[in-house]
Amino acid sequence: MTDPFNGNTPLDPDEIEGLIPRHVTTQAELNQVEQANILEASAWALGQKHPKLLTDTYLKQLHKRMFGDVWKWAGTYRKSLKNIGVMPQTIPTEVRLLCEDTRHWMEHRTYDWIGIGARFHHRLVAIHPFPNGNGRHARMATDLLLATNDQNPFTWGRLDRTRTETQVRARYLAALKAADNHDLNPLLEFVGS
Repeated sequence: MTDPFNGNTPLDPDEIEGLIPRHVTTQAELNQVEQANILEASAWALGQKHPKLLTDTYLKQLHKRMFGDVWKWAGTYRKSLKNIGVMPQTIPTEVRLLCEDTRHWMEHRTYDWIGIGARFHHRLVAIHPFPNGNGRHARMATDLLLATNDQNPFTWGRLDRTRTETQVRARYLAALKAADNHDLNPLLEFVGS
């Protein structure tokens, strides 16, 4: 029997479908190759402006940069139902609406930058446009949105050194769930703590 907490859990056949590196057989190995790909995407993304970030084309390109060495479907909107997210056929429209709304919030200063970033992030996660990697993609897209507008990226709970990674993740998921229920305060607090 494998221990699901040590990363040796074998991937099931559905998880392996679309996987590019054939040597990956466990969750720990998958985490490693995904993290390496994300670090490459970060190096590409950071330190430059992204004037077309608020387009579905750019958001797909960012996902492909983050996961394109790992998954054949990287940068492609999901085509199947999930237990989270909008109907697959509405993803392109929902992403475009999010981008338009975010441009409106920025242009009219509807919210401060923490409010804009938190709302953008929450809606992108809630749309759940890709088969996997949505939270990581939405966090990077949000940080790029902020950096492109000369704002500091969010801390994503990293300043709270009293909690483990598992506890920070639980706090993040609880903040997203509260935002699903129209209470943005826990997410606003989380992104800056």
